[in-house]
Amino acid sequence: MTACRSGCENGGGTDSAGRRRPGMKIKRIEHVAIAVNSMAESMAMLERTLGLKMEYEERIGPTRLAMYPVGETYIELLQGEGPESGAAKWIAANGQSLFHLCFEVEDIDGALEELRQKGVKLLDQKPRIGHGGARIAFVDPQSTGNILIELAELPAAPGSG
Repeated sequence: MTACRSGCENGGGTDSAGRRRPGMKIKRIEHVAIAVNSMAESMAMLERTLGLKMEYEERIGPTRLAMYPVGETYIELLQGEGPESGAAKWIAANGQSLFHLCFEVEDIDGALEELRQKGVKLLDQKPRIGHGGARIAFVDPQSTGNILIELAELPAAPGSG
């Protein structure tokens, strides 16, 4: 079996006549999110131990995040700064640990519609703005083997369109 690094076809499947139909285009794993107790301690570990360099930090609602590039993906550290934060709730239930996987998709509206048609439960019925200005939505873990999955459509790069 060979690994497919780029340009792989995924999603879609076939129609009733056996023709391949276009489907959700997953471009890559955009990030792996880790819910942390201490942003400072976790940042220091990534920087000192692994030699990673933070690309940016931001706050979205009651959650602080830091993004560390690793190859073509990121490690996202999340620290809840209030009990209503998803990261804080996760840590209360599970401790500091892997929180979710984020897949970059070409068209988040189309991806959500495809998932709805497949009977997949969604936590977000419509995209909202998330990290780095991306349009994001989460899939209900009940539909994904108890794994929280985020879909993200990244903003177009300046000058690309």
